[in-house]
Amino acid sequence: MGRALKHHEQKLLRKVDFQTYKSDGNHREHEVMRRYGIQKRDDYGKYNRLAGSLRQLAHKIAALEPTDPFRKKSEDSLLEKLFDMGILGTGGGGRGKLSDVENKVTVSSFCRRRLPVVMTKLRMADNITAAIKFIEQGHVRVGTDVVTDPAYLVTRNMEDFVTWVDSSKIKRNIMRYRDKLDDFELEAL
Repeated sequence: MGRALKHHEQKLLRKVDFQTYKSDGNHREHEVMRRYGIQKRDDYGKYNRLAGSLRQLAHKIAALEPTDPFRKKSEDSLLEKLFDMGILGTGGGGRGKLSDVENKVTVSSFCRRRLPVVMTKLRMADNITAAIKFIEQGHVRVGTDVVTDPAYLVTRNMEDFVTWVDSSKIKRNIMRYRDKLDDFELEAL
């Protein structure tokens, strides 16, 4: 920066903060993008709009009469879908509440379901950055599909099917390390 402020300048500018700006949004967006390895700012915006829409929907459902059968059906349906996606911890049939949608559905809850974060949680990669590289290079598949987009959201059911591609050198090295690589598989790879 420039020179240090003199005493009278400090007194005049004591209520002015030159370090933070209103347009920065308290750096929450940058913190979440860095923590979860989001490369496109547009993805953060989509998750934010989606979380806001879900909160509005939950608020509208909560405004209905508690004895209304439509309210019960739609509340259970919303909670069950969010549970299946992995966004909420409890589903509609369990002990889930509509207030959980308003309080616990955030951008971070969507980011925790991204493929690199799931891979890190499954110990397929040391950190999110390495997981993003593996995905972009085509080493990872979910079910039968090879995924090359790090923004892929993994549902709770598909979490068990995140594996290495058969022709991946990473898979071959892991199998060699575990002494499970045989000669037949060497020829196939």
